[in-house]
Amino acid sequence: MHRPHKLTILLLLLALAAGTLCACSPFDVASDVAVTSDTAEDLVTVGFSQLGSESAWRTANTKSVQDTLTTENGFFLMYDNARQLQDQQIKALRSFISQRVDAIVFCPVAEDGWETVLGEAKEAGVPVIALDRNIVSKDQPLLTAFLGEDMRTEGVKAGTWLEKELKKQGREDEDIQIAVLEGTEGSSATEGRSEGFLAIASRHQNWHFTAQASGEFTRAKGKEVMKRFLSEFSDIDVVIAQNDDMALGALEAIESAGRLYDAEGEKMILISYDGCKEALEAVTNGEIDLDVECNPLSGPKLKTLIENILAGRSYSAVNYMPEKIFTRENVDQYLDSRMY
Repeated sequence: MHRPHKLTILLLLLALAAGTLCACSPFDVASDVAVTSDTAEDLVTVGFSQLGSESAWRTANTKSVQDTLTTENGFFLMYDNARQLQDQQIKALRSFISQRVDAIVFCPVAEDGWETVLGEAKEAGVPVIALDRNIVSKDQPLLTAFLGEDMRTEGVKAGTWLEKELKKQGREDEDIQIAVLEGTEGSSATEGRSEGFLAIASRHQNWHFTAQASGEFTRAKGKEVMKRFLSEFSDIDVVIAQNDDMALGALEAIESAGRLYDAEGEKMILISYDGCKEALEAVTNGEIDLDVECNPLSGPKLKTLIENILAGRSYSAVNYMPEKIFTRENVDQYLDSRMY
């Protein structure tokens, strides 16, 4: 490990102990450890750049990492919130490299644009793990490993469920008008879920994409975009929101407009992704019809992956989280235990 960073850890811990680390510091660091050189020597330092805090899912993901990579577990975590800005995230990664952390973990804002900074990390000998979202790079070895969700498979799950649901309703031959609330443009979540769903949709010439726009993975924007869709299109059979926050915002707009059911009493089908508790409650109530899980609790798997990489043990370069789908038929068995 890169032991020259020991002085950096000590200085940060001393600043915290003295209460002199200012609120404008770019990183949040651990503060629950005694300030000794032995402590600094034993800790594994990890720089973690989270892409933002745009959703309940993101908050749960951050908490899982912070609750796992603790000083009690032998880690010193330096945390940065990129606030959805790739430039900010690149700046954070460069700072981690300069401070000679043992490993870097980041949830990339976008799929591309990382070659230069990851090349710098590789030259410095710092392993880099992409968490939650993956990247596209001409030089994939620049990324040590990926841990997250299979976004394309999530999209396939949504499309497959819709096939079965329309057949169950006797509507498999009807023209189906679909509105899509996409996530952040260029993110692997947006690209993967779109690609997976389209793989199923391509089998159905009667599925029509009436409207598509980015809701930026936020509830406010999801509501705004859905409100516009409703004003522009009188016939929407299916709404696909690429995360729960957008789905809940869209649901507010739909219910305010009195459009959850059409004149014949047919319910608008709502499909979402993530599996956060508030959305699962909407599944229970029959408002959201399908929620495809995107598991944010990756902290424990991340800990094991970092330990294996640094110890020179074998590890997989691609690691997926286990994920379910939730409908009204099965959601009750998971709702009470959902912590996010």
